[in-house]
Amino acid sequence: MKITLNNRPTEIETGKILSISELLEKQKFTFKMLVIKVNNKLVKKLDYSSTFIQEGDKVDVIHLISGG
Repeated sequence: MKITLNNRPTEIETGKILSISELLEKQKFTFKMLVIKVNNKLVKKLDYSSTFIQEGDKVDVIHLISGG
């Protein structure tokens, strides 16, 4: 499957459609505070397992960092 992940063309080897949760695991995104957008639409954390990525989608994984 070919997608754009964080503005980079990425090919993910899979025999099925991936959920956001599976993509995060496969790409080793382990940071706890993430914002996910698929085709510029925000995906809520509760929907990561039920939101699926299609061929050609644009996926943004943004790490939130706070400090003081």
